[in-house]
Amino acid sequence: MRPARPSGGRPRIGFGLIGPRRERHALSLDQLESLALPVGDDGVMIGVDANSRPAVLGVNRPAPYDVTLIGGLWTAQILALRAAATGARVAVETGRTQVWAALAQAAGGGQPCITLHDVGRVPPQGASAGSPVVIVRDCGMRPPRGRVVSAPWQSVVTLLPYLSPVAPRLMRKSDLVGVQRVSPDEGEQIGRIMGLPQGEAAALTTLADGVTLWCTERDRQFVMTQATDAETGLLGAARRMD
Repeated sequence: MRPARPSGGRPRIGFGLIGPRRERHALSLDQLESLALPVGDDGVMIGVDANSRPAVLGVNRPAPYDVTLIGGLWTAQILALRAAATGARVAVETGRTQVWAALAQAAGGGQPCITLHDVGRVPPQGASAGSPVVIVRDCGMRPPRGRVVSAPWQSVVTLLPYLSPVAPRLMRKSDLVGVQRVSPDEGEQIGRIMGLPQGEAAALTTLADGVTLWCTERDRQFVMTQATDAETGLLGAARRMD
């Protein structure tokens, strides 16, 4: 079949038939800025910052990635649920499977996207770019060294309810540290470890439920995690203590 030939023109090879003519949609440079999305990275939507802009945590990475969260079970479960929603497989290593069972059952619509394992019993996960993995370690104040560690496309999130004796070591080797409300003594110690300004270290003692200070060696950001209606129905309201 010969290509369609516009009247008085040359054949439009590879472009098919000519469609209806419409006015072009054009924006000025000033208008174009209004289309920008306030998201700096892709990953898990963990809440909003102080300016109500989305805060995103990229846990699916081509390099090993370790996260330590000194905080409550509620925040760790929100993170696990949202990581699963991005397509990651989530393996939870825990000594209290009863508090994770409802979440694992509800996630994925019956598909095993969140699996539960006893402490020290997490099998190799076979993470890859097409099947990233997030391992959540809910192993108490003194978590043993994990059999399965961070690797390309496999991140590890270690949950600590308080600043335990092993916390400084974990914080120093982590790529990202999250801190929720702590005592004044804990706040001072965390401030020294993470090099926080005095005001931010003091603020750790008064954080509201659902607020986390996420920090690295160079960057810090307070984030408010707000649950959806479905998450609230499954996990309840935001809380620091369990």
